[in-house]
Amino acid sequence: MSTALLTDHYELTMVQAALRSGAAGRRTVFEVFARHLPGGRRYGVVAGVGRLLDALSSFRFTDDELAFLAEHDVVDAATIDFLAGYRFSGDVYGYREGESYFPGSPIMVVHGTFAESVVLETMILSILNHDSAITSAAARMSHAAGERPLIEMGTRRTHERAAVAAARAAYIGGFATSSNLRAGFLYGVPTRGTSAHAFTLLHDSERQAFQAQIAALGPATTLLIDTYDVAEAVRTAVELAGPELGAVRIDSGDLAQAAVSVRQQLDSLGADKTRIIVTGDLDEYSIAALAAAPVDGYGVGTSLVTGSGVPTAAMVYKMVARADPDGELQPVAKRSVGKPSRGGVKAAFRRIGPDGCALAEIIVPDGPHAAQAAVTVPVNGGDTDPRDTHRPLLAPLVKDGEVVGGESVAAARDRRAASAAELPPEAHHLSRGYAAIPTVFAGPWGSP
Repeated sequence: MSTALLTDHYELTMVQAALRSGAAGRRTVFEVFARHLPGGRRYGVVAGVGRLLDALSSFRFTDDELAFLAEHDVVDAATIDFLAGYRFSGDVYGYREGESYFPGSPIMVVHGTFAESVVLETMILSILNHDSAITSAAARMSHAAGERPLIEMGTRRTHERAAVAAARAAYIGGFATSSNLRAGFLYGVPTRGTSAHAFTLLHDSERQAFQAQIAALGPATTLLIDTYDVAEAVRTAVELAGPELGAVRIDSGDLAQAAVSVRQQLDSLGADKTRIIVTGDLDEYSIAALAAAPVDGYGVGTSLVTGSGVPTAAMVYKMVARADPDGELQPVAKRSVGKPSRGGVKAAFRRIGPDGCALAEIIVPDGPHAAQAAVTVPVNGGDTDPRDTHRPLLAPLVKDGEVVGGESVAAARDRRAASAAELPPEAHHLSRGYAAIPTVFAGPWGSP
């Protein structure tokens, strides 16, 4: 399916005007970055890169789409002709999916002509802003949950297509499973699910409902025990499934108190291995509050698929360089009040201390000596430590229009865990705060 119309009207009118002025073919560099971490978050997680690369491969204007643009006078005939042959032929570099990022991190860098690069702005931001917001929220929830597994179950709380992307993003962020089958089909996300209250209400009694579920799914299934009376449901569940009962789910009430009572009852009935799963409007704060409760897993829906109050990562896509009349790239930047940018093509490195803890995001001018320059950059006025290492963050994703940086969702999930592990402890505080590590710009930019 074509992704070419996943864009804003003005992207194409800019192309028309640039074709008219002769600037459409001018070489440019665009950069994706976030000016701040919304919601007082202390770090963000890059997500959506894999989906974006898939979408880029399908960014072709079909005959029907071109006919629509012509019929509605969106652009003129010359622009229609240009779009008919559109193929992105440039290069893209970016932070790998699952990598942590901070304010000013050059998360993605797009090299190409103005016309072929500007039309990608909306699609790039739509995917990265959504998925990064979800994964960033999922990472906070995952850390709050500790070793207890999380299941993503927010499909019914968001747009049907966004739900699939959210399930994928949540898995990268540390969730163990999802209820969304489409995410399992497309991305290999493990899926789980048993029954809702409707299944219990369908039957003449809770006992009959439990008997039917156990007969169909086996005693290791998860039984929902709060449709009527919780204590009676636990007794019935253990009587029917025996000590092999896999789990019970509590979806309402005071979850901490209910979990204590249910755990005591299960143990007294000999079902000491039966797990307790809690669901019901959970977020990272309520998960953290349940840390001392005898809970074995969490199901999260609404708060996860809406970014837990932060539905966008606040990323922007700005031109940072363009070719001069001699063909040499020159920095460009906007100075809009409250919305500045830093011009120039950049390289990014994560400075890691001898103890394996991240110290700073180091941004230097791109070039053959970028890595050497990053080593010498002081942080907060202090001296550099020769034992520090500098991990490069920008990787090739697209070369001459061909995707070269595709990877599995599992690889992104592993990277997220490794990147989070190297952050300082304060990065994982749930309270509002500042970025866990500073972003240090060493070059000609100065403070915008």
